[in-house]
Formats: sequence, structure tokens, C-alpha cells
Amino acid sequence: MKKRLLIFGLLTLAVVAGRFWLGVYIHDEFFEKHIFVKHRPIWKWKFYSPIGMSDKTLDDLSPEQQEEQRLFDEFVRDRGMSR
Repeated sequence: MKKRLLIFGLLTLAVVAGRFWLGVYIHDEFFEKHIFVKHRPIWKWKFYSPIGMSDKTLDDLSPEQQEEQRLFDEFVRDRGMSR
């Protein structure tokens, strides 16, 4: 019984750690999904660019989309991915 509880606890810990340190981004030009390691832990899992390859600016987006674009830039574009 204790062995099962230990295994369950370790699996739960691994899933939570994976959620904090791994993510998926959608390439802003080709719309392909890629798994990546985040530079800091955050609960967010899926990252995408609301601007994409259009000529929009941050001022053209809603506040929610601006936050999404800021997170995409921080975790994906500034790290050399999605180029």
C-alpha cells in the first residue's frame, strides 16, 4: 500500500513539474506545434501569437491578447524560437 502511494505521489509530482517547466507553442507563421522548456516556471501551457505575421501592433489588440502576445514574446520569440 505504501509503495503504491509513493509511486502515485511521485507521478503527481512529475506531472505538476512538467506542467510548470514544459510548454507548447504554435509557430506564428507555419502554425506547427512545438514542445519547449520554459526559462521560468509558469502554469500556462499553450503559447501563441495573436499578432502572428500580420502588420498589427500591440495597440490594435485587446488587453487579453496583449498579455498573450507579451507572454509569447517572453517565452518563445525572445528565446530564439519561432523565427
